[in-house]
Amino acid sequence: MPTNTPPTKRSNNRPNKRFPWRWVGFVITPLALAILVGVSVVSEKGDDTVAEAAAFELTGTDGQTASLEDSLAEGDALLYFSMGVGCDGCFAQIPELEAAVAERGLNFVPIMVDPAPLVAAEAARFGIERPIYIDSGSAVSDAYGMVGIYGHGDRPSHSFALVRQSGEVAWVRHYAEMFVPTDALFGELDAALKS
Repeated sequence: MPTNTPPTKRSNNRPNKRFPWRWVGFVITPLALAILVGVSVVSEKGDDTVAEAAAFELTGTDGQTASLEDSLAEGDALLYFSMGVGCDGCFAQIPELEAAVAERGLNFVPIMVDPAPLVAAEAARFGIERPIYIDSGSAVSDAYGMVGIYGHGDRPSHSFALVRQSGEVAWVRHYAEMFVPTDALFGELDAALKS
């Protein structure tokens, strides 16, 4: 037997209208992701415009100081800016690249922004003997346009800059990955070295 239940009355006597903006979140989220992916693709392509390299003098994890001028004394240099402590791939990348960079006649200059004792401890964990240069305050990283890439507002992400002995930045690449496959990196770098 059916029951006769009276309909529930709304206390404000307004019709049941759905707020049309409640679907905005479903549209904005995919749009924001699409923009991030687009920025990622553009950033990985890098910037091949030639610019003057910013001079620097940084102290390494070995306590020795080196300048851009020192790095360019015998030829071109590959500056490697990375996130640093907390990024295992950033440290693993250094021994992976050293020999190949030297084969190309480049001076390899890894730069991180964390305090030297922390960087030295992580470097030792990965068996890295070469000095890593400390950019405390991120001034050098910022001067090379390495800060703020891929959401890291106070430090580099995983970026490279080829500086010619003449003092010009000839090639820059930013990568979303925290460990770049060497064949991909050197495919791009070798093309830049030939130009």
